[in-house]
This record gives sequence, C-alpha cells and structure tokens, in this order.
Amino acid sequence: MDKPFDTNWYRRNPRLMKLGEEITLQGMEVGLLTMKKGESARFLFTPSYAYGALGCPPLIPPNATVLFEMELLDFLDSAECDKFFVLTTEQQDTFPLQQVLKVANTEREFGNYLFRQKRFMDARERYKRASSILCRRPSSGDEQCQIDAAKLLVFLNLSFTYLKLERPVRALTYGEKALEIDERNAKALFRCGQACLSLTEYEKARDFLVRAQKEQPFNHDINNELKKLASCYRDYMDKEKEMCCRMFAPLSFSPVEPEIKNPLQMKGTVP
Repeated sequence: MDKPFDTNWYRRNPRLMKLGEEITLQGMEVGLLTMKKGESARFLFTPSYAYGALGCPPLIPPNATVLFEMELLDFLDSAECDKFFVLTTEQQDTFPLQQVLKVANTEREFGNYLFRQKRFMDARERYKRASSILCRRPSSGDEQCQIDAAKLLVFLNLSFTYLKLERPVRALTYGEKALEIDERNAKALFRCGQACLSLTEYEKARDFLVRAQKEQPFNHDINNELKKLASCYRDYMDKEKEMCCRMFAPLSFSPVEPEIKNPLQMKGTVP
C-alpha cells in the first residue's frame, strides 16, 4: 500500500523510546542498532522481523513484508544507568569515578531532553538523580575538581528548572550551590538574579545581575534582565509612593454648623 500504516514523522517532539521495552518490532531494534546519530535509512522487514503470521488487522495482513523509513535523531545509552541504580548504596560507592560521572552525565542529558519537551517535573527528577550520585567523597584533589565540574552543570540545570516550575526559592538555592563551586559563574549569577526578581528582592537581584554583567558585559539576556529589574523597581516605588500619600494625606473635615431655626418662622402662643 502507498499510504503509511503508522508514522510519527509529523510530530514536533518525537517520543523517546527505549530499546527492549517500548520498541516491539524486532526489525526496528536490529535496524536502529546499525544506525548513527542523524542518519536516515529504509528497512524492508520480512514477517518474522515484523508482524508475523498474525499481522496487525485491519491494516497489515498476515505474513506481510513491511517497509520502514527511520531517522535516528538522537540517542542516549542508558545501559550503565540501569545497572547502576539497581545496586545498593554500598555497591555504588565501589564504582570507579569515571563510571559514576558517566552515569550522572547520562541522567543529566535525559533531563535536558525532558526539559526541551517542557516536561519540567520529569526533568527535575532526572537532574536530582544525577545530583544524588555526585555526593561521594573524593580521594584526591583531581577527583574533587571532576565532581565539582559535574555538580556545577546539574545545579545550573536544577536552578533553571525550578524557575520554569515557578519555584524561585528552590531556584535560588541551587543557584547559590553553583556559586559555592564557581563564585564568578555568570549563568549561576544570572539564575540567582532571576530568582530574586521573582521574589521581589530587588536589591539582591541587582547585586547578582550586576556581578553577572561584570563577567559577561555583552550578554543580551543579562542586560535585558537588568532593564526588567529597573522597570519592576520603578513600578514598585511608584506604588509605594502612592500608598504613602494615601496613608499620610491630611484629613479633610467638613464642619457641621448647628441648626438654627429662623425666629421669624417659629410659631408660639400667648397665654
């Protein structure tokens, strides 16, 4: 048939699928394992690699040979992550550092994928998993530098994710954790400034953003955030001024004259 029986070609954000679990056709698994990132390919699957003797009524008859056109946009190797997270904490501690860093980076990349899909809660969980395994005690200064470099990326991701989730207090917490590792990191300073602005802590926001601008004077995002801060602060001061004027405005009293009856209009009787 000329008409496709199934496609996700026109989806803006194709779903991430896991080999062995969510991809059920053996031919697709075999084919994907031969492909490189960004590659497009066509595969002709015989019935044993497709839908077999039963087919998939009503579109696919029994014992049908099917043509699949596939494009491998991206992939993540999660095999080590799957093995790592079924271990006990004690067993995880015995893993070589390079493997731990690889697992943490894979979890972070999963988080980045979910973040791009605007699945911010799911992204947060991936970033937190990455953060949790980077809490091991280093055995040397070099190991400490490698762990800190990995932590810095995860903390920045978490700070940005919490901003997207409209939780600026948590965003500020992780921004400050990033600054504990690199006090001059422009992205961390920027995230902290954004969080403080959301919290209407204008002086702290200005301090963070000015420090970020000092590190990257021509960064448009930082400069635009400073303009936004100035506008928000101006509106805030105008409202404060208006409120003060209302509070301390002189009270105006309208004097009430006593009612005096006109004697010429009074009636009386003479005994």
